[in-house]
Amino acid sequence: MKSKIRYITTRDLKNSKGEVTGKIRVLVLKDSDEAMVSYTCPECGYTEKTTKKWKRPFSVRCSNCGYLIRVPRLKNEIKKELKTNNK
Repeated sequence: MKSKIRYITTRDLKNSKGEVTGKIRVLVLKDSDEAMVSYTCPECGYTEKTTKKWKRPFSVRCSNCGYLIRVPRLKNEIKKELKTNNK
């Protein structure tokens, strides 16, 4: 049985103060160019489910406060985190 999922991720989101206060889930099916997104904004706490055209790098803007939520590639996110921890 082949997988029907093209991309899936669940990430914790940090607000502008660096605190983890939000979460995002992104699901893209193989035969679709639409990403199904469920997020809790780290700035205002607003929760929403929406769809958006899938492209990398992926980002979505909170429809309540306008905060830009970015979902970078996981390897780039890890590299950035390691760099800040070494300083």
